[in-house]
Amino acid sequence: MAFGTFDQFHAGHLSFLWQAKKLGEELLVVVARDATVVTVKGRTPVQPEQERLLQINLVEYVDRAILGGYHDRYAVIRQHQPKVICLGYDQVAFTKSLARLFPRIRIVRAQPFYPERYKTSLRLGNGGK
Repeated sequence: MAFGTFDQFHAGHLSFLWQAKKLGEELLVVVARDATVVTVKGRTPVQPEQERLLQINLVEYVDRAILGGYHDRYAVIRQHQPKVICLGYDQVAFTKSLARLFPRIRIVRAQPFYPERYKTSLRLGNGGK
């Protein structure tokens, strides 16, 4: 399982998903809701959630992509019971408690892919949000 906003899909996102796929047999990707992006990043995504979801479902090694929940950020983990969760190298929202809340799930950090070039915040010019 992998999580992300995937706004303005780029090579860094593709690398992250490829790394996540290598960790298991199936890759379920949870795409952040627009409201969650506003809460976490303080901005509305450039692309609406349905568009971002469609893009991720088109990636050949993504078995399925779904939208995240509105209220309980961890419900999708309880529902799907992944063996592994792959996090982006810079992903911090909702990640601090994962190992404690889900001790039987292996948590793995993906390696960055040219972060000085392929990072959505650089494309937006907002210095990290």
